[in-house]
Amino acid sequence: MAAQKINEAHEHIAKAEKCLKTSLTKWKPDFDSAASEYAKAAVCFKNAKQYDQAKDAYLKEAEYHTENKTLFHAAKAIEQAGMMMKEQKKMPEAIQYIEKACMMYMENGTPDTAAMALDRAGKLIEPINLEKAVDLYQKAAGVFENEDRLRQAVELLGKASRLLVRLKRLDDAAVALQKEKNMYKEIENFPMCFKKTTAQVLVHLHRGDFVAADKCVRESYSLPGYSGSEDCVAMETLLQGYDEQDEDQVYRVCNSPLLKYMDNDYAKLAISLKVPGGGGKKKKAAAAPQGGAGGAPSAAKDEEDDEYEGGLC
Repeated sequence: MAAQKINEAHEHIAKAEKCLKTSLTKWKPDFDSAASEYAKAAVCFKNAKQYDQAKDAYLKEAEYHTENKTLFHAAKAIEQAGMMMKEQKKMPEAIQYIEKACMMYMENGTPDTAAMALDRAGKLIEPINLEKAVDLYQKAAGVFENEDRLRQAVELLGKASRLLVRLKRLDDAAVALQKEKNMYKEIENFPMCFKKTTAQVLVHLHRGDFVAADKCVRESYSLPGYSGSEDCVAMETLLQGYDEQDEDQVYRVCNSPLLKYMDNDYAKLAISLKVPGGGGKKKKAAAAPQGGAGGAPSAAKDEEDDEYEGGLC
C-alpha cells in the first residue's frame, strides 16, 4: 500500500515537471497545474507516512502558487508543510512554517485565518515550550483585536495569562489579566470581569503587592453587579485576612469552592497563598473559649499538639 502511494506521488511529480516545461507553442510554465500536481504528490507521501517527502512536496506546491500569485493557497501549503514536521515531532520547525504561513495570510488579507493558525500552533507547542505558546497566543489575540473580534481575542489572551502564571512570570501575568479584564468590560461580559478581578488579586498577592490587589477590587466596584457579589465579598474577606495576617480567614477563602474551582493555574495560586510572616501555620483563634479546666481542649490547641507531636522529649 505504501509503495503504491509512493509510486503515485512520483507520477504526480513527473506531471508537475512536465507542466513547468516551455516549448515553441507553450511560452509560459503552467504554475497552477504544477502546484496542483505537487499537492496530490504531497497527499500520497503523507498517506504513505513519508512525512519528509510530503513536506518537500507541499513546499514545492507553495512555491508554484506564489509564482502564480495565489498567496492564500501558498500559505495553506506552507502550513501543511509545518504539519508534516509535527508528524515527525519536530515542533520548532513545524512552528516556523506555520508562522511563515500566518505572515502570508496577513499579506493576503485573511487575518482571521492567520489568527486561527497561530492558535493551532500555540496548542502544538504548549506541551513542550510554554514561552513560545504564550507568544503565539498573544500574537493571535492581537490579530483578532485588530479585526475588532474581541470575543476571540480575549479567549486567546486568557490562554496566555494562564500560561504566564504557570511560568511564574507574575508581573507579565498581572498586565495580561488587566488587558483581559478591560476587554471583557468592553464586550460587557461583567461576570467574567469579576473572575478576572479574583485572578488579579491572587497574582498580586503572590507578587507581594497588597496595594495593587486592593486597587483591583476597588476599581471593580464600578462594574455593574460587582459590589456585594459573591466574588466581591470573597475578595474583600481575603484582603482583610491577608492585611490582618489572619491565616484562618485567608485559608477559608482560598479553599472555598469559588476559588478552588477556578482554572487550575489560578486555583493553585489560591491554595498556595500564605500571609506574610505567617510561615504557613494557621493563626490561633484568640477569642475562642477554652471550655474551662475540665472542658475539651480547643481546636487551636489540638493543632498545636499535632504540630509538636513526637518533637519534644
